[in-house]
Amino acid sequence: MPAYAQIVVGPAGSGKSTYCHMMQQHFQVLGRSCRVINLDPAAETYKYEATVDIRELISIEDVMDDEELHLGPNGGLVFCMEYLTENFEWLHENMDPQDDDYYIIDCPGQIELYTHLDVMKVFVDKLKSWDFRVGAVYLMDSQFLVERGKYISGTMAALSCMTKLEVPHMNIMTKIDVLRNAREEIDNYTDPSCYERVENATKYTKRYAKLVDSLFRVIDDYSLVNFQPLDSSDEDSINYALAIIDTMLQWGEDQDVKVRDEEERDFENEMDELNLND
Repeated sequence: MPAYAQIVVGPAGSGKSTYCHMMQQHFQVLGRSCRVINLDPAAETYKYEATVDIRELISIEDVMDDEELHLGPNGGLVFCMEYLTENFEWLHENMDPQDDDYYIIDCPGQIELYTHLDVMKVFVDKLKSWDFRVGAVYLMDSQFLVERGKYISGTMAALSCMTKLEVPHMNIMTKIDVLRNAREEIDNYTDPSCYERVENATKYTKRYAKLVDSLFRVIDDYSLVNFQPLDSSDEDSINYALAIIDTMLQWGEDQDVKVRDEEERDFENEMDELNLND
């Protein structure tokens, strides 16, 4: 049986660590087990209980304090992630993945790691080689999605991440609970067919309006990107998001097969006993 992994990605400030903590607590309520991994070498604090922390291997402070490297925060983070790809045996040893294990992986917020650098794709491919079913959960702060310009950039970043990682993908709109008064506006952007509403309301100049028009037509025609709102204060909202992710990862299918196999074996054993008694 495989193991499972949610790769939690998205720009800085989108709530990735909060999401991981929320999911860890929700799994406990459901009586399910999951392991959370911190893959951000620049993380300062987080509330979840981490099974593996990349900072035990390398941290951004280690890199920036190295006088021979002369790297800043962004360059240092890329260096840390590349260093991880050179030390996958450390990661595998600390994860110690077993059949049916479920991991939630808190990733760094530098968007270039997912849009044009290869480091996260290499990481995802390594998980696959370890018999993981991997899915990406892309988080976007809802406050950035109620403005049309930010919505466009967020949508294109999500699309870039989808095409780069090449795994099943879900987009989540986070912090929905802090924007209750803008619910109608938010609903416009969770609908993948929101093109006309945005087109009619755009304030761009004619030149940029044409660009926006072209981008939205591509997204809308192919239903490429939509966002699932997530209210961390609503258990039903969390349950619904997790159900989508579990389906995306095909979690539970092997358990069902295993149960059916065991039931069939039990039935066959009972029939054999009856035949022997006869």
